[in-house]
Amino acid sequence: MIRLHDLRYRYRPEAPPALDGISIDIARGSIHGLLGPNGAGKTTLISLLAGLLTPREGHITVDGEPIDAWRAARPNAIALVPQDYAFYPMLTVAENLDFFAGVQGLSRRERQRQCSDALAFSRLESVADQRAEELSGGLKRRLNLAIGLTGEPKILLLDEPTVGVDPSSRRFLLEAVRQLADAGCTVLYTSHYMEEIEAVCSEVSIIDHARVLLAGPITEVKRGRTLEQVFMELTGHSLRD
Repeated sequence: MIRLHDLRYRYRPEAPPALDGISIDIARGSIHGLLGPNGAGKTTLISLLAGLLTPREGHITVDGEPIDAWRAARPNAIALVPQDYAFYPMLTVAENLDFFAGVQGLSRRERQRQCSDALAFSRLESVADQRAEELSGGLKRRLNLAIGLTGEPKILLLDEPTVGVDPSSRRFLLEAVRQLADAGCTVLYTSHYMEEIEAVCSEVSIIDHARVLLAGPITEVKRGRTLEQVFMELTGHSLRD
Protein backbone atom coordinates (compact mmCIF):
# COMPACT_ATOMS: atom_id res chain seq x y z
CA MET A 1 0.00 0.00 0.00
CA ILE A 2 1.06 3.57 -0.71
CA ARG A 3 0.17 5.87 2.18
CA LEU A 4 0.25 9.64 1.87
CA HIS A 5 -0.09 11.35 5.23
CA ASP A 6 -0.75 15.05 5.78
CA LEU A 7 1.28 16.21 2.78
CA ARG A 8 1.80 19.96 2.48
CA TYR A 9 3.67 21.85 -0.20
CA ARG A 10 4.15 25.43 -1.36
CA TYR A 11 6.28 26.39 -4.36
CA ARG A 12 7.20 29.67 -2.64
CA PRO A 13 6.73 30.72 0.99
CA GLU A 14 4.31 33.46 0.01
CA ALA A 15 2.37 31.31 -2.50
CA PRO A 16 -0.92 29.59 -1.66
CA PRO A 17 -0.52 25.91 -0.80
CA ALA A 18 -0.30 23.49 -3.73
CA LEU A 19 -1.09 20.71 -1.24
CA ASP A 20 -2.75 21.45 2.08
CA GLY A 21 -2.85 18.37 4.29
CA ILE A 22 -3.36 15.61 1.70
CA SER A 23 -3.88 12.09 3.12
CA ILE A 24 -4.67 9.16 0.80
CA ASP A 25 -4.23 5.38 0.93
CA ILE A 26 -3.63 3.65 -2.42
CA ALA A 27 -4.12 -0.12 -2.49
CA ARG A 28 -1.51 -2.35 -4.10
CA GLY A 29 -2.47 -3.31 -7.66
CA SER A 30 -5.27 -0.73 -7.86
CA ILE A 31 -5.93 1.99 -10.40
CA HIS A 32 -6.39 5.02 -8.19
CA GLY A 33 -7.82 8.09 -9.87
CA LEU A 34 -6.95 11.62 -8.82
CA LEU A 35 -9.85 13.71 -10.02
CA GLY A 36 -9.86 17.47 -9.89
CA PRO A 37 -9.70 20.67 -11.94
CA ASN A 38 -6.47 22.12 -13.30
CA GLY A 39 -4.49 23.59 -10.42
CA ALA A 40 -6.04 21.32 -7.78
CA GLY A 41 -2.68 19.79 -6.82
CA LYS A 42 -2.67 16.57 -8.84
CA THR A 43 0.61 17.15 -10.65
CA THR A 44 2.31 18.34 -7.45
CA LEU A 45 1.21 15.16 -5.71
CA ILE A 46 2.62 12.79 -8.33
CA SER A 47 5.82 14.87 -8.49
CA LEU A 48 6.28 14.14 -4.78
CA LEU A 49 5.72 10.43 -5.40
CA ALA A 50 8.19 10.45 -8.28
CA GLY A 51 10.85 12.15 -6.17
CA LEU A 52 10.90 15.32 -8.25
CA LEU A 53 9.76 17.34 -5.22
CA THR A 54 10.26 16.86 -1.47
CA PRO A 55 7.34 17.29 0.96
CA ARG A 56 7.59 20.34 3.20
CA GLU A 57 5.47 18.51 5.76
CA GLY A 58 3.96 15.04 6.01
CA HIS A 59 5.33 11.77 4.69
CA ILE A 60 4.87 9.02 2.11
CA THR A 61 5.35 5.29 2.75
CA VAL A 62 5.20 2.23 0.51
CA ASP A 63 4.35 -1.00 2.34
CA GLY A 64 5.27 0.77 5.57
CA GLU A 65 8.72 1.91 4.37
CA PRO A 66 9.59 5.58 3.78
CA ILE A 67 9.36 6.19 0.06
CA ASP A 68 12.92 7.53 -0.27
CA ALA A 69 14.35 4.30 1.16
CA TRP A 70 11.90 2.18 -0.86
CA ARG A 71 12.85 4.00 -4.08
CA ALA A 72 16.59 3.79 -3.34
CA ALA A 73 16.35 0.00 -3.00
CA ARG A 74 14.34 -0.27 -6.21
CA PRO A 75 15.60 2.48 -8.56
CA ASN A 76 13.31 1.57 -11.48
CA ALA A 77 10.20 0.69 -9.48
CA ILE A 78 8.40 4.05 -9.86
CA ALA A 79 7.82 5.51 -13.30
CA LEU A 80 6.24 8.84 -14.21
CA VAL A 81 4.49 9.37 -17.54
CA PRO A 82 4.07 13.16 -17.62
CA GLN A 83 1.41 15.23 -19.32
CA ASP A 84 4.01 16.79 -21.60
CA TYR A 85 5.76 14.68 -24.23
CA ALA A 86 8.90 13.24 -22.66
CA PHE A 87 11.00 12.02 -25.56
CA TYR A 88 13.44 13.31 -28.15
CA PRO A 89 11.52 14.33 -31.30
CA MET A 90 14.48 13.81 -33.67
CA LEU A 91 15.07 10.24 -32.49
CA THR A 92 13.05 7.32 -33.78
CA VAL A 93 10.61 5.46 -31.56
CA ALA A 94 13.10 2.61 -31.12
CA GLU A 95 15.98 4.99 -30.42
CA ASN A 96 13.97 6.80 -27.76
CA LEU A 97 13.10 3.55 -26.01
CA ASP A 98 16.68 2.32 -26.15
CA PHE A 99 17.98 5.61 -24.75
CA PHE A 100 15.58 5.76 -21.81
CA ALA A 101 16.08 2.07 -21.03
CA GLY A 102 19.83 2.71 -21.03
CA VAL A 103 19.45 5.61 -18.60
CA GLN A 104 17.98 3.13 -16.13
CA GLY A 105 21.19 1.09 -16.16
CA LEU A 106 19.81 -2.01 -17.84
CA SER A 107 22.17 -4.46 -19.50
CA ARG A 108 22.15 -4.58 -23.29
CA ARG A 109 20.23 -7.85 -23.36
CA GLU A 110 17.70 -6.67 -20.78
CA ARG A 111 17.39 -3.32 -22.55
CA GLN A 112 16.60 -5.05 -25.83
CA ARG A 113 14.02 -7.31 -24.18
CA GLN A 114 12.23 -4.52 -22.37
CA CYS A 115 12.22 -2.23 -25.39
CA SER A 116 10.74 -5.04 -27.48
CA ASP A 117 8.09 -5.72 -24.83
CA ALA A 118 7.22 -2.01 -24.54
CA LEU A 119 6.92 -1.69 -28.33
CA ALA A 120 4.61 -4.69 -28.49
CA PHE A 121 2.49 -3.62 -25.53
CA SER A 122 2.02 -0.12 -26.95
CA ARG A 123 1.53 -1.46 -30.50
CA LEU A 124 4.27 0.72 -31.91
CA GLU A 125 6.19 -1.93 -33.88
CA SER A 126 5.01 -0.55 -37.22
CA VAL A 127 6.44 2.90 -36.45
CA ALA A 128 9.58 1.79 -34.56
CA ASP A 129 11.87 3.37 -37.18
CA GLN A 130 9.85 6.57 -37.51
CA ARG A 131 10.97 9.82 -35.91
CA ALA A 132 8.93 10.68 -32.83
CA GLU A 133 8.14 14.16 -34.17
CA GLU A 134 6.35 12.57 -37.14
CA LEU A 135 3.89 10.58 -35.04
CA SER A 136 0.24 11.48 -34.57
CA GLY A 137 -0.88 12.77 -31.19
CA GLY A 138 -2.23 9.37 -30.19
CA LEU A 139 0.99 7.57 -31.13
CA LYS A 140 3.04 10.14 -29.22
CA ARG A 141 0.96 9.35 -26.12
CA ARG A 142 1.64 5.65 -26.69
CA LEU A 143 5.36 6.37 -26.93
CA ASN A 144 5.21 8.34 -23.67
CA LEU A 145 3.62 5.29 -22.06
CA ALA A 146 6.08 2.84 -23.63
CA ILE A 147 9.03 4.83 -22.29
CA GLY A 148 7.47 4.73 -18.83
CA LEU A 149 7.26 0.94 -19.01
CA THR A 150 10.99 0.44 -19.56
CA GLY A 151 12.32 -0.72 -16.23
CA GLU A 152 9.09 -2.64 -15.57
CA PRO A 153 7.82 -0.34 -12.80
CA LYS A 154 5.77 -1.54 -9.85
CA ILE A 155 4.16 1.90 -9.47
CA LEU A 156 3.13 3.89 -12.55
CA LEU A 157 2.21 7.57 -12.27
CA LEU A 158 0.10 8.80 -15.20
CA ASP A 159 -0.46 12.55 -15.43
CA GLU A 160 -3.33 13.35 -17.82
CA PRO A 161 -2.20 10.58 -20.24
CA THR A 162 -4.95 11.11 -22.83
CA VAL A 163 -4.78 14.87 -23.37
CA GLY A 164 -5.17 15.74 -27.04
CA VAL A 165 -5.86 12.24 -28.37
CA ASP A 166 -8.63 10.94 -30.61
CA PRO A 167 -11.36 8.61 -29.22
CA SER A 168 -9.71 5.49 -30.64
CA SER A 169 -6.36 6.27 -29.00
CA ARG A 170 -8.13 7.11 -25.74
CA ARG A 171 -9.82 3.70 -25.72
CA PHE A 172 -6.50 2.00 -26.40
CA LEU A 173 -4.72 3.85 -23.60
CA LEU A 174 -7.46 3.13 -21.07
CA GLU A 175 -7.40 -0.58 -21.95
CA ALA A 176 -3.60 -0.57 -21.63
CA VAL A 177 -3.91 0.86 -18.12
CA ARG A 178 -6.35 -1.91 -17.17
CA GLN A 179 -3.93 -4.54 -18.44
CA LEU A 180 -1.08 -3.09 -16.41
CA ALA A 181 -3.14 -3.20 -13.21
CA ASP A 182 -4.24 -6.75 -13.98
CA ALA A 183 -0.54 -7.65 -14.19
CA GLY A 184 0.04 -6.28 -10.67
CA CYS A 185 1.18 -2.71 -11.34
CA THR A 186 -0.21 -0.02 -9.03
CA VAL A 187 -1.40 2.91 -11.14
CA LEU A 188 -2.04 6.46 -10.01
CA TYR A 189 -4.10 8.10 -12.74
CA THR A 190 -4.61 11.87 -12.69
CA SER A 191 -7.30 13.40 -14.83
CA HIS A 192 -10.00 16.03 -14.99
CA TYR A 193 -12.07 13.76 -17.27
CA MET A 194 -14.69 12.14 -15.06
CA GLU A 195 -15.68 9.61 -17.71
CA GLU A 196 -12.12 8.25 -17.79
CA ILE A 197 -11.94 7.89 -14.01
CA GLU A 198 -15.30 6.10 -13.99
CA ALA A 199 -14.22 3.81 -16.83
CA VAL A 200 -10.85 2.67 -15.56
CA CYS A 201 -10.36 3.32 -11.83
CA SER A 202 -11.18 1.08 -8.87
CA GLU A 203 -10.49 3.89 -6.36
CA VAL A 204 -10.77 7.65 -6.58
CA SER A 205 -9.72 10.73 -4.64
CA ILE A 206 -11.53 13.95 -5.45
CA ILE A 207 -9.20 16.94 -5.00
CA ASP A 208 -9.95 20.64 -5.14
CA HIS A 209 -8.04 23.68 -3.87
CA ALA A 210 -5.14 21.51 -2.62
CA ARG A 211 -7.33 19.34 -0.39
CA VAL A 212 -8.88 15.87 -0.61
CA LEU A 213 -12.64 16.24 -0.47
CA LEU A 214 -13.51 12.55 -0.62
CA ALA A 215 -11.60 9.31 -1.23
CA GLY A 216 -12.31 5.59 -1.39
CA PRO A 217 -13.46 2.77 -3.67
CA ILE A 218 -15.24 4.37 -6.59
CA THR A 219 -18.50 2.48 -5.99
CA GLU A 220 -18.62 3.77 -2.40
CA VAL A 221 -17.77 7.31 -3.44
CA LYS A 222 -20.50 7.35 -6.07
CA ARG A 223 -23.25 5.52 -4.12
CA GLY A 224 -25.55 5.44 -7.12
CA ARG A 225 -24.61 8.92 -8.32
CA THR A 226 -22.28 10.07 -11.08
CA LEU A 227 -18.90 11.52 -10.18
CA GLU A 228 -20.12 14.81 -11.64
CA GLN A 229 -22.98 14.84 -9.14
CA VAL A 230 -20.63 13.96 -6.27
CA PHE A 231 -18.19 16.69 -7.25
CA MET A 232 -20.93 19.31 -7.45
CA GLU A 233 -22.29 18.29 -4.05
CA LEU A 234 -18.83 18.67 -2.53
CA THR A 235 -17.76 21.91 -4.21
CA GLY A 236 -20.91 23.65 -5.39
CA HIS A 237 -19.58 23.87 -8.95
CA SER A 238 -18.99 21.64 -11.94
CA LEU A 239 -15.56 20.28 -12.75
CA ARG A 240 -16.10 21.61 -16.27
CA ASP A 241 -16.51 25.22 -15.06
